[in-house]
Parts: sequence; structure tokens; C-alpha cells
Amino acid sequence: MDKSLRSNTKFISLFKGLIFSYIVTAVIILLLSFLSLKLELPNIVLSGGIVLSYILSTFLGGLIVGKVVDVKKYLWGFLLGVFYFMIIMIISIAINKATGLPLANMFVVFVLCSLSGMIGGMVS
Repeated sequence: MDKSLRSNTKFISLFKGLIFSYIVTAVIILLLSFLSLKLELPNIVLSGGIVLSYILSTFLGGLIVGKVVDVKKYLWGFLLGVFYFMIIMIISIAINKATGLPLANMFVVFVLCSLSGMIGGMVS
């Protein structure tokens, strides 16, 4: 019973980390859109800001998960990054009715999300 309770706590912390990651992403994207409106930022700056939001969001989510999980923090941070990426891609495909990025770019975003989540878990 105690083992299943700890397992549920890990999944709940993973869910909380994901929610926090999406909140951080939303705040950064809102800030980027405001700056773009006022300063007319070039597309390269916006793209870099979006990638930075992915990295920062999954890193912070990995920190949250790592604080709760006792063992294999890197694995739980990695899982957070993978789930974050999957949900972002599913939403992007549903909204755009097609893949939003070329396959090579999707792979890079996947690696960035999963590794930054893993590093966040390890640092915690």
C-alpha cells in the first residue's frame, strides 16, 4: 500500500510540474507577444524566445518533480520533458491541422525539452 501511495505521489508531482511548466510557457509567450507588438521584434528573436521558453519551462518543471521524487530524479525530469513535448505537439497539430515544424526541428525541440527536464530533475 505504501509503495502505491508513493507512486501516486510521483505522478501527481509530475502533473503539477507539467501544469507549472505550461504556466511559465504562457507567461513567457505573452511577454514575447507584448514585446513584439511594442518593439516589432524580428522573427528570429521570437523563435529564440519560444525555444528559450521551452527550455526554461521544462527545467523548472523538472525541479518541481525532482523535489518530490526521492530516487531517479533524472528519469522523472526526463518524463516531464517528454510529456511536455508530446502535449505541445498534439495541441499544435490540432490547431494547425498539420505538423507545425519540419521533422528535424521537432526532433531538436524534443531533445531540448527532455534534456532540460532531466537536468532540472538532477539539479533538484
